[in-house]
Amino acid sequence: MKVGIIGAGVSGLSIAKLLSPYFEVEVLEKKQVHGGIARTQTVNGATYHPIGGHCFNSKFPEVLDFVFDKVLSKDQWHLVERRASIKLNDHKVPYPIEFSVRQINEFDPELAFRITKDFLSAEDNGSYSNLEDWFRRKFGDTLAELYFIPYNSKIWNRSPQSMSHEWVKDKLPLPDKKSFFAGLVSEMRDAMPHSYFYYPNSNNQNTFLDALRGDTTIQFETPVESIARIGGKWVVNGELSYDILISTAPLDEIPAKMQGFEEFAELAKGLTYNRVTTMLWRTTGTEDTWTYVPSPDIIFHRYIHVGSFLDPVKPFSITEAVGVRTREEMILAGKADPFLVEPLSYNVSQHAYVVFDANYRRLVVGLRDGLQRDEFHLLGRFGEWEYYNMDICIKKAMNLAETLIRKHVNGAL
Repeated sequence: MKVGIIGAGVSGLSIAKLLSPYFEVEVLEKKQVHGGIARTQTVNGATYHPIGGHCFNSKFPEVLDFVFDKVLSKDQWHLVERRASIKLNDHKVPYPIEFSVRQINEFDPELAFRITKDFLSAEDNGSYSNLEDWFRRKFGDTLAELYFIPYNSKIWNRSPQSMSHEWVKDKLPLPDKKSFFAGLVSEMRDAMPHSYFYYPNSNNQNTFLDALRGDTTIQFETPVESIARIGGKWVVNGELSYDILISTAPLDEIPAKMQGFEEFAELAKGLTYNRVTTMLWRTTGTEDTWTYVPSPDIIFHRYIHVGSFLDPVKPFSITEAVGVRTREEMILAGKADPFLVEPLSYNVSQHAYVVFDANYRRLVVGLRDGLQRDEFHLLGRFGEWEYYNMDICIKKAMNLAETLIRKHVNGAL
């Protein structure tokens, strides 16, 4: 059987590697290079992630085993401690903010008291009307208004009142009242799986992406123009024929290319996503790996200190802003921070983050249920229209590969 995979990002490369021992596999990639949004560039000796700061770790042992045993051995990675901070006007406190009340107390005791009182009295009944309501019920009004609401307003480019809370599962550390209290009297750490992460010893994420590709057959510069179901096969662009077709391409775009699926093309128009603008800088240096900026007066919502991913650490960071910003806007904003010394490169993305607005669940469920039939499968951050980290993309690829192998290989024995 022949499998076609649309897109050579982490999801597409992962499923291709997993299926190659059992099927004839071919990947179609519209660009000239594989890696998708995780691909890096080298600029003046610095590693530049044009779309976000991609790193690897996982709470799933099977994902770790796959990467270290089948892709890039563990001795080819170094372990980096996640040292994130939050910029609160003229002060910097450790992330996550709910474990930084002691530090806030040093410069604003009244604020620290209100955070504590509101957190301990917050009532979480498990029912949330929107994302803002979720923040208020989980963290109390003061933390919600100080950090979570303004920061999320920036990163999603819309009010949290107009968004679903569904994306936050496994994305934020969620302390209960006992762990919050422990943070008041002792040093607490980020307990998320990515509190430590792996980065290639080559100091370039492309080393992992190249290993993930391996000897997979990829047709580069092959944008998908049409998909049709003809004679029990999936035919792409009128000539490429597959028994199984897997799409990691953006879900808002793919239905319009599918003959006979016009009603889903209309549904897909309701999906929303954000683009991001990034700039790589030479800096004065830091040991932090991320800095989050909730202030609405600063266009950057975070600094990705990519130089701290490297071994040895180097003085390079990336500033990120939601939406399309000009080079001049990014430089002007950067000049306000003496930490940012020299701009080195600039990028504006296409798809970067899917948006969980009020229509998200209805639209995505309708599209998935309607499109996934007759061995057409959706996979990955944009293919499934989910906020997946790199390891979840791999995990989803493993799940789909297991299903297909069980059905078409083991079931045929």
